[in-house]
Amino acid sequence: MAESVADLTSVVVVAADSGPLLARCIDSVLAGTVDVELLLVDNASRDGEVERVLAAHAGEPRLRALRNRANLGFGPACNRGAAIARGDALLFLNPDCEVPPGAVARLRTLLRENPVVGLFGADVRTPDGSPGRGNRRREPTLRRALASLSGLARWQSRWPALAGVEMPPTDSDAGIEKVEAVSGACLMLPRAVFERVGGFDEGYFLHAEDLDLCRRVRDAGFAVAIARDVRVVHAAGSSGRGRALFVSRHKHRGLWRYFSRFDPAARNPLLRAMVRAGLWIHFSATAPLLLWRDRCARRAQRSTLRD
Repeated sequence: MAESVADLTSVVVVAADSGPLLARCIDSVLAGTVDVELLLVDNASRDGEVERVLAAHAGEPRLRALRNRANLGFGPACNRGAAIARGDALLFLNPDCEVPPGAVARLRTLLRENPVVGLFGADVRTPDGSPGRGNRRREPTLRRALASLSGLARWQSRWPALAGVEMPPTDSDAGIEKVEAVSGACLMLPRAVFERVGGFDEGYFLHAEDLDLCRRVRDAGFAVAIARDVRVVHAAGSSGRGRALFVSRHKHRGLWRYFSRFDPAARNPLLRAMVRAGLWIHFSATAPLLLWRDRCARRAQRSTLRD
């Protein structure tokens, strides 16, 4: 990696046919109140949005682009952006996110004031203001995953043993909260911590790499926390629009990799075989519907282009 520059935040945004929301993401970062460099890593996009962003910000010294010849996946692309970053803090931001002015500065302040925290997430919201999924998560063990999938987690307030992966909503919007995992849509961590844990595991193509990173940060002796007063808008799924089957396949692969690496249940050969079979049975059962959705999305895109 390049030599670190103090008080500079390197923002890494990975684009993969991310659509027009990419421009809004880039604009929101460059409008911030703290020194940043923005590393736009393009995973072989063909929608023309990366070119439009670069043209709109031609001559902007804070923006650098890294063009990959193929779609490397989210984690590998983040690692390539981090490898040329110069900041002493790294912010990984999804291309369909918008950060308000002052958000990056606030996250830097929290990192400085809380050296025990190795990774901060934000209060990620949908465009209508609802809490985003995956904001506050527990370690996704097999037991918790089954509680979530079966619906039994709804009774966790009465029977804690039924706790699922997602933590119950909270009314608090101030201070920080230590959790086991946060949303990968917006992650900030000191560069030294990122280097210490070896960056993103490139064995994941898409999905669960954020869970893996949070786990390894905690294993390294640091806490993972959510900054309750930093709100980020995330219009989830822009890069996966029209590719639901592709996304689902990699999501199932990512969940299997996480389970086999970290869940104690994976040490049991029978449970391991059952989980592997269950994941791919679920994928096969949902594949026809996802394929139909992809076709509908592509038809709608072609109709929009004709209009």
